[in-house]
Amino acid sequence: MRTWQKDRQFVKFCAYGFLKNLRFFEAFFILFLISKDLSYTQIGILYAVREITINLFEIPSGMVADTFGRKRSLAFSFLAYIFSFLLFYTAEVFGLFLLAFILYGTGDAFRSGTHKGMIMDYLRQQGWSGEKISYYGHTRAWSQRGSAVSALIAGSILFFRGDYSQIFLFSTVPYVLNLLLILSYPRELNTVRRSEEKRLYAIKRTYKAFIASIRDIRVFTLINHTALHSAYMRAVKDYIQPFMLHVAILVPLLPKVSREQQNGLTIGIFYFLIYILTAFASQHANAFQTKRKTLIIPVTLFSGLGFGVLCGVFAQFSLWSAALLAFLMIYIVENIRKPILTGFVADRVKGEYLTSVLSAQSLLKTMMTAVIAFLTGIFADLYGIGISLLLVSSLLIGGVLILYAGAGLLSQKKNGRSA
Repeated sequence: MRTWQKDRQFVKFCAYGFLKNLRFFEAFFILFLISKDLSYTQIGILYAVREITINLFEIPSGMVADTFGRKRSLAFSFLAYIFSFLLFYTAEVFGLFLLAFILYGTGDAFRSGTHKGMIMDYLRQQGWSGEKISYYGHTRAWSQRGSAVSALIAGSILFFRGDYSQIFLFSTVPYVLNLLLILSYPRELNTVRRSEEKRLYAIKRTYKAFIASIRDIRVFTLINHTALHSAYMRAVKDYIQPFMLHVAILVPLLPKVSREQQNGLTIGIFYFLIYILTAFASQHANAFQTKRKTLIIPVTLFSGLGFGVLCGVFAQFSLWSAALLAFLMIYIVENIRKPILTGFVADRVKGEYLTSVLSAQSLLKTMMTAVIAFLTGIFADLYGIGISLLLVSSLLIGGVLILYAGAGLLSQKKNGRSA
C-alpha cells in the first residue's frame, strides 16, 4: 500500500515528463532525415555526434546542477533544445543538421539525471524514499503518455500540413511551457550550495564525492547494466519507423488520401498505442520486482536484446507485423527496467550527489549509444535494417556473455585466494 500523495509537486513532476515528451518530430525522425536525402551512415554519424556532445558535457553538467542549481541547468537545457528545433526546421544541408544535433545533445546533457535527482530529493524530504520505484514509475508513465499524445498530434500535423519540417516548429511550444514550469519549482529542490562557499571549491568537493560513489563496485556495476540497454534502445528506437511504413501499406485506413498523409496518420496511431503500453509498463514496474532484486537486471537485459534479434530475423523474411511486435517489446522492457534500476541506484548513493552519479550513468550510456548508433547506420546501408538489428543485437549479447564469463573467472580466483 502506497503512502506517497499526489500533491501539487507530483502534478508538476508529471507535467514536466508529459511536456518533455511532446517531441512531435520523434515519431518521424528517421523518415524526416531520409527525406532530406541523408544515408543511413550519415544518420548514424549524426546520432553518434549527438552522443559525443553529450559525453563532453555529461559529468560537468551534473556537477553544475549539484553546485549551481538544478533549475538553472534544466532551463539552459530547454533553451538548447528550442534552438535545435528551430535549426531542424530550416536545415537543408548536412552541416546544419550536424549543428542541430550538437545543440540537441547539449540539451540532453544538461537535462539527463538532473530531474531524477530532484524527484529523489523530494521523496527524501517527504519521507517517501522507500517508495521511489512506485513514485518514479508513476511520473515516468506520464512521460510515456506524453509520447502517446505527441504521436497523435504529430500524425495530425503531417496529415494536414504534409511537411515533416513543420513538426519541429510545433515542438517548440511545449518546450517553452516546460521551461516556465521548471522555473516554478520550489527553491528546496534547487540545491544551490551555501553562498559563502567558493564555487570552484564546491565543484571540487562534488567531484570527489562523485568519484567516491562510483568506486563502490555495486554502484558501478549497476550503472553499467542500466546504461547498456538504455543505450541500445536510444540508438535503435527510431528504426521502428521503416517497419511501421511496411505495416501501414497493409492497413489502408484512408484510401482516398495521399500515401504521405496516410503514412503520417497510421504511424501516429501506431506510436500512440506503443506509448500507452509503455506507460502501463512503467507505472506497474514495481510489480516486476522479485525477491532476488538483482535477478531483474540480467533477465530484462537479455530479453530486450533477444527481441532485437527476433526483430531482425522477422524483418529479413518480410514478416513486418511480427518485426513491429518484437520491436515493441524492446520498448516495454526498457520501461520496466528504468524505474526499477533508477530506484536501485538511488538506494546506493548519497542524495546530495545523486545527480552527479546519474550523470555518470548517462555518460556511460551515451558512449555506448554513439558506438551502437554508428554501427547500426553502417550495417543498415550495407545489409539493410533487418540484418543491421540482428548483427548489433547479437554482438551485444555476445559481449555481455563474455563480460559475465570474465566476472565469473575473477570471482573464482578471488575465492581461491581467500581459501
